[in-house]
Amino acid sequence: MRTQRPPRDREPLTLRDGRRWSRSGERSYQRPLETCAKYVRIPLMLSSNTTQLTRVAIMGGTFDPIHYGHLAAAEEVAEHYDLEQVIFIPSAQPPHKKDYPVTPAEDRYLMTVLATNSNARFTVSRLELDRPGPSYTIDTLRELHRALGPQCELFFITGADAVLEIVTWREAEAVLNEARFLAVHRPGYDLSKLAAMIGEDKAARIEPFGLRGLDISSTDLRARVGAGRSLRYLTPDAVIDYIRGHGLYGHPDGQKPGLR
Repeated sequence: MRTQRPPRDREPLTLRDGRRWSRSGERSYQRPLETCAKYVRIPLMLSSNTTQLTRVAIMGGTFDPIHYGHLAAAEEVAEHYDLEQVIFIPSAQPPHKKDYPVTPAEDRYLMTVLATNSNARFTVSRLELDRPGPSYTIDTLRELHRALGPQCELFFITGADAVLEIVTWREAEAVLNEARFLAVHRPGYDLSKLAAMIGEDKAARIEPFGLRGLDISSTDLRARVGAGRSLRYLTPDAVIDYIRGHGLYGHPDGQKPGLR
């Protein structure tokens, strides 16, 4: 097995940079967050071994918050395509998320670090957080190609909902040429109509990937927190602790979220 056993519920979580996250009592993380080489810009994240990778997947997204749907999709894709690494890249300024106030990027970044920490094949990059301006996929893919080298085949994991809007992305044609696009099934989104919606040429370069049984969305998680409902078994406990400890997604009147 390439993954480590997750810590028990009451044990502190030790991140790869050596810092500890307590599941009860005082949290060791304070704002502004300090970063370490493992989780910073791509040039610093890559080691001499990493630069020889040949099959890497990118999972970009807002991760507001990250949940088991994201993690399960990344693991299934990694196993199916025999990937060496999956890089989670939280978006700093998502150009398409304008229907609700997005949680600060540093909070979303650290929740992603906490959620992925126990899987040796997962890592998190600050590439988009440290790059000024809107987070465009085409810029990220080009930068990753330069960092990883020509020997590395890039896969891009996205949801069926996002891929149906790919024609609205900046330089959509170029984006599809930069990586193998994998569209993960989501309930309520019919990929059989993809060609009709985005054109046959673009649709031919997108591979549907079936993942059944996990109907989880960040939108629902935010709503559950606002209503004081439980997030247990929807996202890792460390993420729940972070949301509770930092008062994210709380009631409109500013009350702390009623998580269990």
